[in-house]
Amino acid sequence: MAGNFDLNQPLMGAGLESPADEEGVHVSFSQLIAEQIGESPDGFELQQLQRALNDEDRDYVGELGSAFEYPGRGLNDMEGEDDDGGETDPQDGLPWSSATLKILSSMPSRTIGRSRGAILSQYYNKTLQLRRRGQSRSSLRDFSRSSRPTIRGYGMEVDTTDGPESEMKKKKERLVNNLQNLSVGERLKMLRGMPVSVAEKKELRRLTLQKDKPPPSSSKIPCCSQLKFYIIIAARHSWYSWLSFLHSLQPWQFLFKRIGGRFGTGVLSYFQFLKTLLLFNVFLFLVTFAFLVLPQAMHPTELPVGVRTFSGLELISGAGLFTDTVMYYGYYSNSTLQKSCAREHNASASTDHDCVSERLSYNMPLAYFFTIGMSFFIACIILVYSMSKSFGRSFRIDKSYSILAMKVFSSWDFRVIKKSSVELMSQNNCTQLREILAEVVQKKEKNGGCQALWRLMVHGLAWAICIGGTAGCVISVYFFSEYMHQDLQRTSRQTNTHPLLKEASLLALPALVSLLNLLLPSLFSLAAWMEEYHSPSVRTYVALGRNLMLKVSVLAVLCYHWLGRVAANPSDINLMCWETFVGQELYRFLIMDFIFTLLNTLFGELLWRLFSRNVLRRSRNPAFDIARNVLDLIYAQTLAWIGVLFSPLLPAVQILKLLLLFYVKVTSVMMNCQVPRRPYRVSQMTTIFITLLCFPSFLGASVCVTYTMWSIKPSSSCGPFRGLRTMFQAGKRWVQELEKNNPDLSVLARVHAYLVENPFFLFVGAGIFLIVIYFYSQVVDGQRKVIELLQEHIEEEGAHKKYLISKLQNMHESKKRIPRRLRSQDSGC
Repeated sequence: MAGNFDLNQPLMGAGLESPADEEGVHVSFSQLIAEQIGESPDGFELQQLQRALNDEDRDYVGELGSAFEYPGRGLNDMEGEDDDGGETDPQDGLPWSSATLKILSSMPSRTIGRSRGAILSQYYNKTLQLRRRGQSRSSLRDFSRSSRPTIRGYGMEVDTTDGPESEMKKKKERLVNNLQNLSVGERLKMLRGMPVSVAEKKELRRLTLQKDKPPPSSSKIPCCSQLKFYIIIAARHSWYSWLSFLHSLQPWQFLFKRIGGRFGTGVLSYFQFLKTLLLFNVFLFLVTFAFLVLPQAMHPTELPVGVRTFSGLELISGAGLFTDTVMYYGYYSNSTLQKSCAREHNASASTDHDCVSERLSYNMPLAYFFTIGMSFFIACIILVYSMSKSFGRSFRIDKSYSILAMKVFSSWDFRVIKKSSVELMSQNNCTQLREILAEVVQKKEKNGGCQALWRLMVHGLAWAICIGGTAGCVISVYFFSEYMHQDLQRTSRQTNTHPLLKEASLLALPALVSLLNLLLPSLFSLAAWMEEYHSPSVRTYVALGRNLMLKVSVLAVLCYHWLGRVAANPSDINLMCWETFVGQELYRFLIMDFIFTLLNTLFGELLWRLFSRNVLRRSRNPAFDIARNVLDLIYAQTLAWIGVLFSPLLPAVQILKLLLLFYVKVTSVMMNCQVPRRPYRVSQMTTIFITLLCFPSFLGASVCVTYTMWSIKPSSSCGPFRGLRTMFQAGKRWVQELEKNNPDLSVLARVHAYLVENPFFLFVGAGIFLIVIYFYSQVVDGQRKVIELLQEHIEEEGAHKKYLISKLQNMHESKKRIPRRLRSQDSGC
């Protein structure tokens, strides 16, 4: 019967097939319906069963039929019970038929917890099969696809009731006996998979352990076995202690938990991103210190004698006493560093017997070139790998309801026993639950035509304000940098200018850029307030885009200033080493950016909190601006990446800055900032941060460094590349020397010419990286689509079952109405 109905419910598109054949499922349902309604010999018993059903034994299943017939109605709107308390059909208020109740009660999802005897019998059969397999035991995956037991299968008896108490005890004893004969691992797997309460599992485990034979006393165990046992236990404890120690070495774990528990994942993502940048700078510092700074410090360069005094301004300007040190490019030698044993002359020997020393050489120009190149190459690989991993973690299909269920039922760590840790975990879980619930209850706005047009006009005005402000800042930086360049040309011709005054004047351009980076995000926040974004995450992403537009534009103008004006004509401003000057400029920008960040923290957060509480008499604190602070980090990191070529110790300065900034920001957030009024979950925020760090930041810095090494002529009086047309020629000269000394290495020269000298190889490598990233993103996107289709398929399969059950009820009611009509006709006759 039911097999001929047109369900009008397409399963899935895009060529995805159902795990089970749709027609076969419907035929099986029709057979089951036919058996239960008219063709089963138990039809009369089922009718009697319907009359004898008690109120407490009936399941509330009224919503199953109406959920599909009336999808607009919720569960709370349905009336599934009649006046007598029994289950009724939500369409006409009649009781459910016995056939429908029989089918529902026999479903696998309905047998859990209703038939303990059936469960014990089924798992007795499983344990018996495991015992018979002997050594060729397999995992529990080989038995049933569903972990839920059913009363229809495995050759066991139909047991819809718990049965007498004696029969239950016998079944439990047989199950305990079989569990006792299994190994410990299989026993635990079997107990965990049983769909009974935790108390039942504990009881079975206790009975199994009681029946186990007591272990032999320690006096009967051989000495070697005892020693082996103690060694294994000690090694295991040592291993767990070592793992715990390594976990405790991870910096700021406790602070991260406090921040995440109080402010949520949005603010926490900023501090995690700061930690990522710190690790990048530690890597850069270790590489440059080991291969550049340390070898040059062991062979100091002879400099002209001059008296330089420390005035304190060097800490901000980076000039003065720091100029002729390993801090900057100009100090490094262009020769091969050699270390020889001291010549020892024996006074009694003749002059012909001098010490022949063994020399250890270190080619500084070659080391400088390959150290910078390899550090950028390794950093690129790490960034691409981190970005791909982050894509895989954040762009998964996570339904809010499923995440909520996981957080509610399986987020607590029962190993935590310390009171402070328990409170911290509780606070963290509560914050995450608020974020997920906010995402669940979030509703999409339905705007009318006029309202949508008004919002579009507001968005256009806000973007016009932001783009206009950014353009004004870029024009200001461009003309002010040109003015400062002309001022340097004038002061270079004057001989009576005080050195300290000249150094102080160099701070004007960094101060202006840092001031603009501080003030313009406030304009962006005002524009976002005009737009009235209802989603905090969308507001954060828009603010990220606007701040990124500002930072990239300003950095482009600065790079043109350094490489297009200063490096192109260094003699105009009387520079002997323009690389050192650019390194000092980048140092000044880093320090000035840190100073203005501290000022923003002081005036924008601390003083505003005091003013709001004491003057305005309000308890509202300022909110933590994630977009502004993250883009400040990316801006500073871009400066550090560009500056590593001109100042090898600039990553060390960035490390100190990030460490101080972390503790300043943590203290300010805890004391001055308020918890977000509308919690929101930012599962993709870290991925966006890594992506912004990779493409606009690292890619732009790599382009600047590559252009400098391949196209710009180095200074002729300082640095490791003096006397060369480009820095790139250092590698070419080394290959030529190798080929000259050893003709067999001519292959290396050809490889260098085709792979390194040819720019095509660089573009091919960059293209391969982009193709890998694109391919990985497409794979992740394809997985997301497949998971979405599978979830839709699961929902439609449930709808099909509800539809068939409702049809079953309708058929039963139609059969009940026919006898009534016949009876009425007979009475009329």
